[in-house]
Amino acid sequence: MGSRWQVEVDRGVCIGSGLCVSTAPDGFRLDSARQSHPVTGEVDSQEAVLAAAEGCPVEAIVITEADSGEAVFPPEE
Repeated sequence: MGSRWQVEVDRGVCIGSGLCVSTAPDGFRLDSARQSHPVTGEVDSQEAVLAAAEGCPVEAIVITEADSGEAVFPPEE
C-alpha cells in the first residue's frame, strides 16, 4: 500500500464491540466508556487497520488518504 491514512471513529455510532482492537491492536484502543478511538489519527496504510474498518459491525471507522482526502473506507460509490 505505502500511503498515509487519516483514521477516524464516529463515536456516536461506535457500539464498543472491540472487534477493531482485536483485529488491529496497534491501531485502536477502547476508552473507559468502551468507545473506540485510533491510537494515532494518521498512520501508514496497514491491512489490519483496513480489516478493522471493514469488519466493524456498525461501520463507525472512516479511513481517508491523508494527502488527498480520498476515501479508502467506506469506498465512495
